[in-house]
Amino acid sequence: MTENIRQPWILIGYAIFAKEGPKGLKVEVIARKVQKSKSSFYHLFADIDCFVEELLAYHLVQTKIIAEREKLCKNIVPELLDILLEVKQDLLFHRQLRINRHIPTFKKCFEDAHKEVEEVVLKIWSDTLDLSNQTYIARIVFGLMIENFYLQITEETLTYEWLLNYINEIRFMVEEIKKNS
Repeated sequence: MTENIRQPWILIGYAIFAKEGPKGLKVEVIARKVQKSKSSFYHLFADIDCFVEELLAYHLVQTKIIAEREKLCKNIVPELLDILLEVKQDLLFHRQLRINRHIPTFKKCFEDAHKEVEEVVLKIWSDTLDLSNQTYIARIVFGLMIENFYLQITEETLTYEWLLNYINEIRFMVEEIKKNS
């Protein structure tokens, strides 16, 4: 029962965090969007730190769900790109964790969630870049690509066209490196 009562708060908080980061999490704002009183928030979560812990736990659950979906992908274009667009809010939440990884709990959540997805996507990634026999290099390129990806994405830029161009740029870069080595 309590979980059903908490869910709207979690969903609103998750969306705010994805858009604005931890600084956007204000009890008054969240309560207004949920259309409940501030005291309802404190009854359910005690304080903002407890609420953030719930958001991080929710993100890890979401990440597992996303990873399960990604396991079914046979290619990056269009299958994986379609999933990424469907989970845009989760990617933006993850971006905020990356930006704020100087906070230990955010760093741990970022790393745990990243591990969950990395292992799933790495196989498709290696195949796409024709690095199946060079998994070490594929992992390094993937790590660099992810860092750069989270630096660039925003709610506005995270589109199919942008993702496709980004993947094509990575492909081109890897091809050039392979040609010149």
